[in-house]
Amino acid sequence: MTLFQRAIKRIFDVLFALLLLLLTWPILLIAMLIARIDCNASGLFSQRRIGRYSKPFTIYKIRTMRANEASKAGYVTAANDTRISASGAFFRKSKIDELPQLWNIIIGEMSFIGPRPDMPGYADTLKGEDRVILKLRPGITGPATLKYRNEEDILAAQDDPQAYNDAVLWPDKIAINRAYLDNYSFIEDMRILWRTISGS
Repeated sequence: MTLFQRAIKRIFDVLFALLLLLLTWPILLIAMLIARIDCNASGLFSQRRIGRYSKPFTIYKIRTMRANEASKAGYVTAANDTRISASGAFFRKSKIDELPQLWNIIIGEMSFIGPRPDMPGYADTLKGEDRVILKLRPGITGPATLKYRNEEDILAAQDDPQAYNDAVLWPDKIAINRAYLDNYSFIEDMRILWRTISGS
């Protein structure tokens, strides 16, 4: 990715994130209130993730799991996960739970398009040439996100969702994100964003 490409990507991220935050802040506040009531905890959920250059950062989401259940059952979440609250299932399906990440984009920790930010133990353990994807800011969506948009359903069908994620999904996502970086174009970013928004 050239300096010009990085600049255009960053300018777009900031301007579009500010616009979306301006348009969606009432939805964000209402969702936080509903999550607060439904999950019996703060409606805003924060968690440490691995970011660009393997630097940890705090990601923000609308809470979708009950406060006393969120830390159980590992890192992956299947569609039939009993930890997810009633409102949380809707927020996840509609992607409303991702709205607070607009702030992560504005302050430079994330981008609209890029690898999804992982828990410690994944991106920060990459070896050799695979570490090239750490040059990218984590994204709200990306080519791997589109391919596995039904990831929770895929995991729900496995006997051991964590093992399947580690052995099958995670290595494929690395390959997809490496290809995204190797063939980067702003136009492709716009296609990925459109496909995410339109559900195509």
